[in-house]
Amino acid sequence: MRSKKILTLATGLLISGVILGMQIESAMSSDDTYESMRKLEEAFKIISKRYVDDVDTASLAEEGIQGMLKDLDPHSIYIDAERMQDVNEDFNASFDGIGISYEFIPGEDDQDTLAVLNPLPGGPSEKAGLWSGDRIIGVDDSSAIGYTRRDVERSLKGPRGTKVKVHVRRPGYDEDLSFTITRGKIPIHTVDASYMIDSKTGYVKLQRFARTTYKEFMTASRDLKDQGMERMVLDLRNNAGGFMDMAIRISDEFVSGEKLIVSAKSRIPDFNSENRAHVKGLLEDMPVIVLVNEQSASASEIVAGALQDHDRALIVGRRTFGKGLVQKQFPFQDGSVLRMTISRYYTPSGRFIQTPYESGDREDYYNSKVALHESEEALDAAEIVDQIPDSLKYETDNGRIVVGGGGILPDYIISRDSISPFVQAVLGKRHDRVFARDWVATHSESFHEGVEDQDAWLELRDDFVTNFDIGEDTFAEFESFLVSNKIFIVGEDEVPTEIAEDERYFVRSEVEKEKEWMKNLLKAHIAVRMFDQAAWYPIRHEYDRTLNEALNLWRSAEDLLALNH
Repeated sequence: MRSKKILTLATGLLISGVILGMQIESAMSSDDTYESMRKLEEAFKIISKRYVDDVDTASLAEEGIQGMLKDLDPHSIYIDAERMQDVNEDFNASFDGIGISYEFIPGEDDQDTLAVLNPLPGGPSEKAGLWSGDRIIGVDDSSAIGYTRRDVERSLKGPRGTKVKVHVRRPGYDEDLSFTITRGKIPIHTVDASYMIDSKTGYVKLQRFARTTYKEFMTASRDLKDQGMERMVLDLRNNAGGFMDMAIRISDEFVSGEKLIVSAKSRIPDFNSENRAHVKGLLEDMPVIVLVNEQSASASEIVAGALQDHDRALIVGRRTFGKGLVQKQFPFQDGSVLRMTISRYYTPSGRFIQTPYESGDREDYYNSKVALHESEEALDAAEIVDQIPDSLKYETDNGRIVVGGGGILPDYIISRDSISPFVQAVLGKRHDRVFARDWVATHSESFHEGVEDQDAWLELRDDFVTNFDIGEDTFAEFESFLVSNKIFIVGEDEVPTEIAEDERYFVRSEVEKEKEWMKNLLKAHIAVRMFDQAAWYPIRHEYDRTLNEALNLWRSAEDLLALNH
């Protein structure tokens, strides 16, 4: 089940983020493939015109493209026109709409209700008066009950300056509410959070590499320096990648002189390249720790690889995804895209960090990644390096050993946290998220009292992060909520001998061990719903073992900085 989960996630990453150096070029054939192309064309015509039943020619063409790709590599893919619209928004980092994050609340007969997770601060919906927890029951003159994701995009997105009327059912209110919202340009931020962990340590969480990422990163870095930042934690965990150029420009801010950041090699000379540092970077003179994990991929690995090879940052966490292939986009007239591998990229030391693969078999490819990470779970970096053949060992600028052949191996490895059965039961059914949603729905009004503008709302957010606490009464409500979902907390001698298949029982003493952790998690979910994603990190970092262990490694990061001076 774990393998299937990671396979599903990783397949999504192929479409949404794990790409490098995307450029656009029309799909076309060359003379030496003319006869093969004619053969394909003849087969297509014969099938479409002479097969016994009617044939969906559009589907036939797409299946043909998929067939041509299946023996190439796991990252050469076809993206249909509908999905490509979402991909473009993701990488352009903006769209026109009303400015909400949303979720679907399950309803009767599969008629889900669209609910506001939170309105974008300062965005059209927030200005109009929408609150987190509002249930959208109608759009203009149509019901929104049973909406799908496509329905949301069709009805709520639209050209900026146009208006849409949204009908809302607000928990705790007797009558439904209506809001007329003027659509606007909605930015999609790629820096999830940036703040000072202590008086001299800045933290930046980078979610992906889109067109605006370098600008966002520099704004955050300058702001942190103004607040006294003398050292930085750059968090690339779960960052699936994106534009190569953004990774190069961010790396350049840490790397001095004209050092190589990344190179690409191909059988096609035009696709060969070397990218070097060329600016006096804002962050060249401070120690840096980069956090990575198995979902750090592509452009994230370019940054981590360049900073590791030049002894410029201490890499902490778990071995990264292992994607060293560069894709180029070839669009078709209908808006669909062939995204095909055109070169391999190499870190400055010459490492090729692509995980080995056989043709385009994605299931085997991702399962091999799972097996690799599981085999290394109990090992430290030195033990792993000892097991790796010399052919995959390389040296950094100052002679440290680094390895290729499947991701970036951190300098300091931190294994995954173990999860107790109680926590697994809660998270597995998303009970933590649902309770937070219900809690916000019944408490939103008290938070909005006296808040008149965005600055006051952001001030309230900061106060919530610092001072709000999940008290014993609220946790008791959470336990009652769990009981309603057949999760029971009992004494040592109260566990029944016969337990129904859909029931779970946990001893009170075991739950008490997880209580403060769970309170903190609930607070973080509430903060995201009330305010924004940025509120999550300063709350959860209290229990972020990877970050907290990394903060004890500054001496090693400072030693690396000294090697560069």
